[in-house]
Amino acid sequence: MKKRASPAKRSKPAPSTKVRHAPGGSFPVVGIGASAGGLEAVTSLLRSLPAETGMGFVLVQHLDPAHESALTTLLSRASQLTVLEAKDGMPVQPDHLYVIPPNKKIGIGQRTLRLLPRGNGGDLHTPVDYFFRTLAADQGGQAIGIILSGTGSDGTLGLEEIKAAGGITFVQDEVSAKYAGMPSSAGASGCADYILPPDAMAAELLRVGHHPHLIHEQRAGKDDVLPVDGDDFKQICALLRTHSGVDFTHYKPATLRRRISRRMVLQKLDTLKEYAACLRGSPAEVEALFQDILICVTGFFRDPKMFDLLKKKIFPKILKNRQDDAPIRLWVAGCSTGEEAYSLVIALVEFLEKVGVRCPVQLFGTDINESVVSRARTGLYPERIKDEVSAERLRKFFTKVDGGYRINKAIRDQCMFARQNLVEDPPFSHMDLITCRNVLIYFDAALQKKVFPVFHYALKPHGCLVLGTAESIGGFADLFAIADTKFRIYEKKFTHSRSSRVLARFSAVQSKAGSLPQGLSRTLVEPVVGDIRKQADAVVLSQFAPAGVVVNSSMEILQFRGRTGPFLENTPGEASLSLLKMARQGLAVELRTLIAKATKQKRHAEKSDIQVRYEGRMLTVNVKVIPLLMPNFSEIFFLVLFEETSAVSVPASRKSQTLRPSATQRELEQLRDELDATKLSLQNIIEEQDASNEELRAANEEILSSNEELQSTNEEMETATEELQSTNEELVTLNDELQIRNVELQELSDDMGNLFSSVDIPILMLSNDLCIRRYTPRAVKVLNLIAADIGRPISDFKIKLNLPNLQDLILEVLETLHIKEQEVQDLDERWYSLRIRPYKTVDNRINGVVLTLQDIDAIKRTLARVESALSYAEAIVATAREPLLILDGELRVKTANESFYRTFGMTPPGTQGKFIYDLGDRTWDIPQLRELLEKILSQHSAFQDFRIQHDFPGIGMKTMLLNARRLAPEPGQPPQILLALEDVTARPEPP
Repeated sequence: MKKRASPAKRSKPAPSTKVRHAPGGSFPVVGIGASAGGLEAVTSLLRSLPAETGMGFVLVQHLDPAHESALTTLLSRASQLTVLEAKDGMPVQPDHLYVIPPNKKIGIGQRTLRLLPRGNGGDLHTPVDYFFRTLAADQGGQAIGIILSGTGSDGTLGLEEIKAAGGITFVQDEVSAKYAGMPSSAGASGCADYILPPDAMAAELLRVGHHPHLIHEQRAGKDDVLPVDGDDFKQICALLRTHSGVDFTHYKPATLRRRISRRMVLQKLDTLKEYAACLRGSPAEVEALFQDILICVTGFFRDPKMFDLLKKKIFPKILKNRQDDAPIRLWVAGCSTGEEAYSLVIALVEFLEKVGVRCPVQLFGTDINESVVSRARTGLYPERIKDEVSAERLRKFFTKVDGGYRINKAIRDQCMFARQNLVEDPPFSHMDLITCRNVLIYFDAALQKKVFPVFHYALKPHGCLVLGTAESIGGFADLFAIADTKFRIYEKKFTHSRSSRVLARFSAVQSKAGSLPQGLSRTLVEPVVGDIRKQADAVVLSQFAPAGVVVNSSMEILQFRGRTGPFLENTPGEASLSLLKMARQGLAVELRTLIAKATKQKRHAEKSDIQVRYEGRMLTVNVKVIPLLMPNFSEIFFLVLFEETSAVSVPASRKSQTLRPSATQRELEQLRDELDATKLSLQNIIEEQDASNEELRAANEEILSSNEELQSTNEEMETATEELQSTNEELVTLNDELQIRNVELQELSDDMGNLFSSVDIPILMLSNDLCIRRYTPRAVKVLNLIAADIGRPISDFKIKLNLPNLQDLILEVLETLHIKEQEVQDLDERWYSLRIRPYKTVDNRINGVVLTLQDIDAIKRTLARVESALSYAEAIVATAREPLLILDGELRVKTANESFYRTFGMTPPGTQGKFIYDLGDRTWDIPQLRELLEKILSQHSAFQDFRIQHDFPGIGMKTMLLNARRLAPEPGQPPQILLALEDVTARPEPP
């Protein structure tokens, strides 16, 4: 059942419900297939998934085999799951996403990833189909398949197999898909359970993954969850029988359980009782379950090697045994949507054209599902069949129409399709070939016991039966001989008893015209044995008139002629028509020897005077075996004649008395002859067996050698177009990755451009060969550059810097990898700080140099003015007549003038750098002076005419007036104090 999310629900985030892992480590595995445009869809899906999902994820993306992929890195940014690149032998764990690496195809077995070389064995590169097939085979009902954006149809066939195995399937809706090829193909096939955009897909995926039937799919106790012998299960089968007329009682229980479990997951039901109630109230769900049970997994020319074998071995045999003007009749039982039926007719038409034979072809395609039969009649198929049908066959046998391809009318006219139940409806007859592939695997032994006799009845004497590779004839070796073991092709054996039982079984149905497929022959014709009978009669009438039997190469009696009681008798136990089992004592060994001799020499063989015991008498019998070679049979038949020459009656009570020595001697000689004949027979059988084995080995080696050569050539030719398409898809995927990288690079470029435009600093980047790579707008004015200078060597033009050795400095930086700094002037005498450093890449390689010019002209000129001002101030201080001191922020003497040294008799070494309080044996350690000076520093104040009177060493008692002022500090320098001292000793004190 397909479900679409409403627009209102598409943007709803996935629920954050924590999904518990099932006991024993059982959890669903999700396969995601994508191609062109898939990166965007996968990113949207992963962003909507929480970190804990309880599921393992594997992404199969079409990638360019020649380039490394950044897919893992890109997806790890968008997902809360642990994203890893897949490696061979890596076990799948829940809440992990495994990404296929380039140039590989990926499969899964026992929940372990298997990596194979891309295109191994010349197969078409359809990695999504390959992974989905292995996922379906490995996980069964725990498999979940998702198809996202992409071109082509890769993934559709694999998705069908996931659904057939009981898994759940998701397909991206075409509206949200950037490329709708893959989603459209999967949707048209009818194998999609949900069709949703990626963001809405996440919520439904979590619900499905949390369903108990999906989590516990592989538990041994699942029979307890869905018991096939319970009342609810019987009610479901009864509802199906009422709805469709098909009794599924004898279908294999595992198949029914898997299909019912799948429908319960989709209907959000947990118990079989709830689902049975749902079916009772919903005829649509009954039909959906019916379609699910009969799901078809088919395609055109599926298993091409089998069709090649039909052309080489089977079709020539059919043509050889065909009577003039008789049509070649084919029957495809379980034809599904008709792909195999049309493939069979196309292959036969190609064969007939090759051998130059024109004859009518009649194909009957039947299936129990009326809906697929209707699709088969239309002969219309989607464009994805281009992956299965060669371009030459598309051109010759198909017509391109809107929405796909239609089988040409000439082929459709040779095919008739009808609904038929193999078990209940009458069969066809006079069939040259019957194919019934992958149908019998769903039948139990009871149904198979009914079907194989039907096929035997429907075939002509030389007809062939083709089964699926997982099917065999089982216990019906008496009906069919092996024609090819590998492809399960069997040839009909002639037997009369089974055919008569089939006739009796369908005799009642045959009288009801309505019970036969509409438009098909209603005549059930018994296999023709008249030709054998006529030839046998002609031989007997012309040469003999004894009793005899007609047997086949397996020594099974086909016809009794005359009174054979003295020579043959029924043995106790299960009824048998084996000649050797029915032969009376004394005949079995001779019959085996004579038939082997006749088979080898292709002419009659006979033996005389064979003693046979019958009703207490010893009969002397002559036996003759005559081979019957029929033109329409590959099998050899034999006419065995018995001729009684004499009869000796010997009562049992007198047997020992009547035997004469001569008779005893004759009996001994007869026993010796029989023993010699037995030995000779065994020796002949051994020699024939050895010769046959040797011939078979030689023929097998030749066939294998030829097949390998033809297979290699054919596969190379078939894959050319598909490889081109695959390469195109990979390039689209690579282009998506490159576009994302381009966006990132564009963002980085925009960042760099804005950074360069915003930085008002001349910056110049040079490559290793000293060519200009990039520069900032400010560098244009400073270095006199233009846009055309990009790529030019720096030595080609003169930079406006007064630095003739610039190139040498750059080469030195490249050689030593040490940063160089230097102050330079341009031609306008403006000052810059030049810094040259190596240019390093992300992987730490040196790829040039970077030059930066810091404008320091204002600083240089300010410093010059400051230095000039300082020089001026120092000159004033030095020439002043009063003693002057300059103190720093810690009240240390920074400098003093000559008048200070002269007045107080001090020297510069004993003054500069000293605390003012330590001068002159702590002469200036005056508490009031200390307070005033510290106040100047903290409050930017000054003081004047501070009078002190002190006995200064060397000059005596003096009276001094002190004046102090805070000097404006230089940028980044601590404040300073100018302290002036005036000697006023001789001046009277003010009043």
